[in-house]
Amino acid sequence: MADLYVKDDVRALLAMLEQIGGPEIDEVPVADARAQYAAMGALAEADPRPLAVKRDLTCPGPASDIPLRLYDPRDSREAGPIVMFFHGGGFVIGDLDTHDAFCTEIAHQLDLPVVAVHYRLAPEATFPAAADDCEAATRWVAGNPAELGRKATGLVTTGDSAGGNLTIVVTQALAAKAAAVPVIVQAPIYPVASAIEETDSYRDFGEGFLLTARAMNYFTSSYAPDESSTRMYPALSDQLSKSPPTVIMTAGLDPLRDSGRNYAKKLISHGIDVTYMEIPGIVHGFVNLRKALPSAQAASEAFLAEVKQMLARYS
Repeated sequence: MADLYVKDDVRALLAMLEQIGGPEIDEVPVADARAQYAAMGALAEADPRPLAVKRDLTCPGPASDIPLRLYDPRDSREAGPIVMFFHGGGFVIGDLDTHDAFCTEIAHQLDLPVVAVHYRLAPEATFPAAADDCEAATRWVAGNPAELGRKATGLVTTGDSAGGNLTIVVTQALAAKAAAVPVIVQAPIYPVASAIEETDSYRDFGEGFLLTARAMNYFTSSYAPDESSTRMYPALSDQLSKSPPTVIMTAGLDPLRDSGRNYAKKLISHGIDVTYMEIPGIVHGFVNLRKALPSAQAASEAFLAEVKQMLARYS
């Protein structure tokens, strides 16, 4: 770490976590891993923004009803874009509550309704259950169901980490088979877009920077994907030219950094309008650490400002 640029607040957080210690994620039952992730958020995440609307609901899914949460800074609004949010957590941990505060931030900064999706988790539901649920929920919202009380003219897809992967996978699914309204902007946050084991970032940051190679291996083995499928590694798609305008944010000290970098390069080579943001000196997962990391709040605001600008150009 001595030879790397690490933001001061990030350095302090990493030192604190090293001092606290604790078992590796694959050394505890999955229920405990989920509880630890939630506890970390309670300690390090910013308070949720107050909004006019925050309401839980469900939509039909391929296996069972899918839990959703609607956020809106306005009680009512004219037809317009709706944001679909897919939470991170390696397809194993994470839920509507772990990403609640960040969803309120998105709704507040963009002044748009946000629908967060709690897809089925591994290892109870393996690949492609998460993708199936997120696609089903997005098509449901696109169809302007009465239960939502909002009419979509287009969709913005976003999510972090595993949710960044699902952002791209769902967007590609709706490009291949149209929903009632299109995805007009996609905005993945430190996504899993391609295999990472041979990348420099995986080698350089796989230990000591919050998200470890060991944890990633655990998540992948739990999700049990077909690694030749574009529904696991969407950068493999031969239809990238059909991608919508894209805003991508990665973290400079993240094992997944190069996956997001390489995906952005591929989109640009296919003529897609891309804004690529790489936040230096910060670790994976920072959008859920905004109380502990003031720099993460600033980065999140900058990212959402870029999404807002992209929307202004295309909606």
